[in-house]
Amino acid sequence: MDGGEKELLERAKNGEIEAFEKLVEGYQKKVFNIALRLIGSHDDASEAAQEVFVKVFKSINKFKGEAAFSTWIYSITRNVCMDELRKKKNKNVVSLDEEIKLPDGDVKREVEDDKPTPEVITEKNELRAVVRKAILSLSEDHKTMIVLRDLQGMSYEEISKVFKCPEGTVKSRINRARQALKEKLKDYRELFSEYYVK
Repeated sequence: MDGGEKELLERAKNGEIEAFEKLVEGYQKKVFNIALRLIGSHDDASEAAQEVFVKVFKSINKFKGEAAFSTWIYSITRNVCMDELRKKKNKNVVSLDEEIKLPDGDVKREVEDDKPTPEVITEKNELRAVVRKAILSLSEDHKTMIVLRDLQGMSYEEISKVFKCPEGTVKSRINRARQALKEKLKDYRELFSEYYVK
């Protein structure tokens, strides 16, 4: 932690809102991106990111500086996202075919199709969608490893601090996560053919 961040942290711990805002300013984009990659929904990720900073604000006095401030924030982000994913699993699912009951009679559900037209879809977008879907279908542990290491570029050391485990464990988990992702993408080999050396 550099001197400027340390000073902002001390001021934030003393209840100075402006210092807190400056302190977390640099983390907002990364926290949102991690949440988006883990949760998959823009709105849910935005809510999760807000919740992260509320939690950081409420518990900033508990931060003792044993790990980097960034590591502490990313740990909170991971925990908030895992809680959100668990909540989503327990929510009731409504069928799109189920009609809406109104006093004047039943009405069919209409869902706006926000997908781009086939003419607009490019190969790059198709690849991105396939990879995103594959990542979201991974186990929570594998998904988190791929997001933190491969998408957010965090170091093995940073990830080991987030998970509170040795770097060697992180490396093997990342390796297993990548193998799981590769397995999920094997049916799409043709899409990726130009990226492989023959």
